[in-house]
Amino acid sequence: MPFTRLQDSGRRRALLLSAVVALIATADALTGPQVRLISFAGIAPMFAALRCSARWTAVVTASYVAAGVVLYARNFSDWTMSGSLVGLAGTLVVAVFAQLLCHNRRRRDDAFDRTRLVADEVQRAMLHELPLRAGGYAVAGFYVSALEGARVGGDIYEAVETPYGTRLVIGDVQGKGMPAIGAGHEALASFREAAHYEATLEGVAARMEASLRRHNARAVAQGGTERFVTALLIEIGPDGHGRSLSCGHIPYYVVRGGRVVERDEGQWLPLGLGELTGERRRAHDAWPLDEDWAVLCTDGVTEARRGDGTFYPLGERLARWTGMAPAELATALRADLTEFTGGRLKDDATVLIVRRSPDSAPLRPTAEQPPHSHAPNRSQQAPPAPTGSHSADHPQRTPADRRAPTAEPRASEGPGASAALGASADGDRPRTVS
Repeated sequence: MPFTRLQDSGRRRALLLSAVVALIATADALTGPQVRLISFAGIAPMFAALRCSARWTAVVTASYVAAGVVLYARNFSDWTMSGSLVGLAGTLVVAVFAQLLCHNRRRRDDAFDRTRLVADEVQRAMLHELPLRAGGYAVAGFYVSALEGARVGGDIYEAVETPYGTRLVIGDVQGKGMPAIGAGHEALASFREAAHYEATLEGVAARMEASLRRHNARAVAQGGTERFVTALLIEIGPDGHGRSLSCGHIPYYVVRGGRVVERDEGQWLPLGLGELTGERRRAHDAWPLDEDWAVLCTDGVTEARRGDGTFYPLGERLARWTGMAPAELATALRADLTEFTGGRLKDDATVLIVRRSPDSAPLRPTAEQPPHSHAPNRSQQAPPAPTGSHSADHPQRTPADRRAPTAEPRASEGPGASAALGASADGDRPRTVS
């Protein structure tokens, strides 16, 4: 649908302006020929040219011209001929100028609408609108750009169904403005491609890292600056085997049975900075259950502040609203965040609520059944990768190489945390939000 800044034709404004012209003309007639108040009515067609459609601008202009002609004809005998002719000429000049101004404004608005339509479609292609559906999972949430009028910014997200299961990403680009949008689009496009060909999350992250390095090299060559991207990648395989890989991203939340558990797995460097240490990123294993759902966000949410400097308590809000449906929760969080900050967000804010769709088949017959015995060999599932898609630094690995042992449940973490999405094999302790 084309955008237009005039959602109506300006009918009410035009009728109001015509009434103003009539009142001024009446006052002019009552005050006699010595005072020419009708001259002040010339502002009415000029205002209509800026705020009304061409038709209603013509209506206001016609009322102004008619009032002027009647008054000048009525007082013709009391004024000099030259004064009357100058007055009539001035009225016609104002009328013609108002019509030309309206025509030029409409042409400019039409061009703006076409440009806005194209820009909107490009932004929709870059960042798909929520909610999303990928495999057996539905992703609700919201995205708010700190740049007024923009649909995209420094945050990225995506959910895709691949031969390796459902894969999701949420990320935050360093900085703001167009350079951040360019870096984010580069990382997101790389994820969309690599998610279908790389058998591991580590491989997907490596492809995103390489793509961002190329983008940074081009930016520096053109006089720009390098950017890094914090990202959280999550995968739920066809067998229900869940894995997560955090590249410097903030914690996410897992909800089970009304309990909210914060998962912090941000020990790996952000994308674009991986070469600083040379360490290979490693994902963490987990077994998500059918009733589990996760809440992912960017720091534009957790670092949003109230007027007194208080940070937005996302964990507390989730613990209070665990009974809501995903779409309802997304609406409540967005409204609450807007109220909390007074509508003054300093950074892009994104929230993704990931939950298994009610119409999807169960992940496994029982919640306790481990998925390894049913896990297909991903090397047999993988479609042929494009030539050169795997570098010597990131060779393909077998499922046995990828899977790290899963940590045993700890009694101190409560029943909701042990099998929560993203449970770490390295002993990262989740924090239950009360």
